[in-house]
Amino acid sequence: MAPKMFKPMFPTIIQFCSEVAKRNEMDSSARLEALELLTCFCESSPNMCKREPTYAPNIVLVTLQLMTEVCIDDDDCADWNNSDDLQDEESEEEFNAARQSLDRASLKLGGQTLAAPLFQYLPQMLQSQDWHERQAALMALSSATEGCRDVLISEIPKILDMILPSLQDPNPRVQYSCCNALGQISTDFADVIQRTAGDRVLPALISMLSTKNVPRVQAHAAAALVNFSEDATKEVLEPYLDELLTNLLTLLQSAPKRYVQEQVITTIAIVADAAGNKFNKYYDTLMPLLMDVLKSDVGEENRLLKAKSIECSTLIAVAVGTEKFQTTAHDMVTMLAHLQGTITGDDDPLKTYLEQGWNRICKLVGKDFVPYLPTVLPPLLEAAKATQDISVVDDEEVDELNMNEDYEVIKLSGKHIAVHTAVLDDKAAAIDLLKTYADSLGADFYPYVESISSEIVIPALDFYLHDGVRGVAALTMPSLLKCAIDATGSSTSNEAQRLWKEIADKVIHQIEAELVTSLLVAYYYCLTRCMDLMGPDALNDQQLTELAKSLNSNLSDSCDRIKEREKADDEYNEEIQEDEDDYSDEELLDELSKIITSVFKNNRARFLPAFQSLVPQIASFITDENTSLKLLGLSASSDLVEFTGPQSYQYKDLFMNPIGAALTASDAAIRQHVCHP
Repeated sequence: MAPKMFKPMFPTIIQFCSEVAKRNEMDSSARLEALELLTCFCESSPNMCKREPTYAPNIVLVTLQLMTEVCIDDDDCADWNNSDDLQDEESEEEFNAARQSLDRASLKLGGQTLAAPLFQYLPQMLQSQDWHERQAALMALSSATEGCRDVLISEIPKILDMILPSLQDPNPRVQYSCCNALGQISTDFADVIQRTAGDRVLPALISMLSTKNVPRVQAHAAAALVNFSEDATKEVLEPYLDELLTNLLTLLQSAPKRYVQEQVITTIAIVADAAGNKFNKYYDTLMPLLMDVLKSDVGEENRLLKAKSIECSTLIAVAVGTEKFQTTAHDMVTMLAHLQGTITGDDDPLKTYLEQGWNRICKLVGKDFVPYLPTVLPPLLEAAKATQDISVVDDEEVDELNMNEDYEVIKLSGKHIAVHTAVLDDKAAAIDLLKTYADSLGADFYPYVESISSEIVIPALDFYLHDGVRGVAALTMPSLLKCAIDATGSSTSNEAQRLWKEIADKVIHQIEAELVTSLLVAYYYCLTRCMDLMGPDALNDQQLTELAKSLNSNLSDSCDRIKEREKADDEYNEEIQEDEDDYSDEELLDELSKIITSVFKNNRARFLPAFQSLVPQIASFITDENTSLKLLGLSASSDLVEFTGPQSYQYKDLFMNPIGAALTASDAAIRQHVCHP
């Protein structure tokens, strides 16, 4: 809360925390608390840490040492490799805490501060006789690359020269850590590494799929290939597809561990998605294998394998396109319909994978999907109708619920309220899938629109304890309205008008009280899109007045936040600025500009009485030095002139001179906007 209070004693605190964290004979909790205190300083006051010369070297040394503390009683890694629990690393508290701390520190300090002390040790650790140090160096690199991207991205060849030999390390955990590093830099350095080093990374990872390697390494190499492929073009992947898929198929059919097969299927799916139609030649070989997995009675313990086969087969179908998919479409849909009837509950892994699989097939076959809606929709509608599950809990239950990722505990009026967020996450995902069906099927989805809008989507805006539900509900409304317009043939039909009135009244009312900026973006997008669909005079006079009132408030609040960030000049406030940037006021201003345009376009001079309340704000924006604010003011004044014509003349004294001055603005975007006819 007040990091600079510790500035006079900061070097002493750094030394003390470092000594405690490095002493492996001390109690683990004390060591981890010392590490946490050290890490908290860089998050609350990174500038103070950057200026203190002992901070970066110490946090690097501490985290590197803690990352060596793995497989303490398993020096040959036999227990680690034979374990079927891929989460067993979570029990290595010091190792995991160090990884997270180095990641957090690198994100706050950046490569200019952290890269040099880190790379002072990594090369020599990779040459160490102790495999614990070799794996620690690779995992440290994985943790730091995102934050140090600014410095390291130009050093990709040197980094690969340094780490690729570790794939041949005699210790499997070092091999695993190297795969992890390759996967992480494939994500953190995307798409540069795909374009410039695909010929090094792909063959290296493919070689680790060989059946001679240990299962944990095989699975992690396949996972790293997912990271690389997600940002790779067809052209980068194509030369390696034969070798890659040959190895993956061999591994799929011979892997001794189920988790290896699950990862292989996931990797095939992502490669197919990235390769697109280049994957056509492998379709006839792969799809029958996946269908065999889907048809087999593999038992409850293998349901995740079957679920991942659904993901893989449907992603392959999307990759190859409708024409190729037609040869197996009937069998695929029949099999998925059968699996739909075998779902045993909300925790069945088939449930989510089936929902996403149906979604992909719907996009692929379009209107031919309509006959399957009675099978697909019931479980989806049930999830989308979930209610807010909240309860008051006693103090002694708080810690237990905080450890449960399915719940969130908030304090309200002195009481602890437990919110079952997992149910609401599923609700948001289900509404999003309903939106996809509405977008894909249009008028054919209309029989479901009334119940979905009245029972699910519009009431979802009242789910004040879950931003995701409110946001996706707002984004779904235009899709449902378009279904109604397409089905009835006109935006003036009674059905379309009734749905639009319900949407407009609810969203405009919601905007007035909403405090979450990202949700305001969703609400304004909803109104803009719906007004474009409905055409002229979409809003009545009362709605225009209420909307203008909310617009004025949101413009003022957004402007205040921008000004506050511009004034922030001490190091602590700079970090507040970074957090506030996440709210993206610029994105909100862009959406506000769009809706002002849409309202003028739809209502023309009818909007002028309500617009009057916005005039002082708009006029101040035009003369502001902030580019985002100035552009909004210029856009609104352009809309005023374009859509109200002579009636805009009364405002000439407010707008003419500032617009003329903007013709010589230093910012090209402003000059272009002013010159636009």
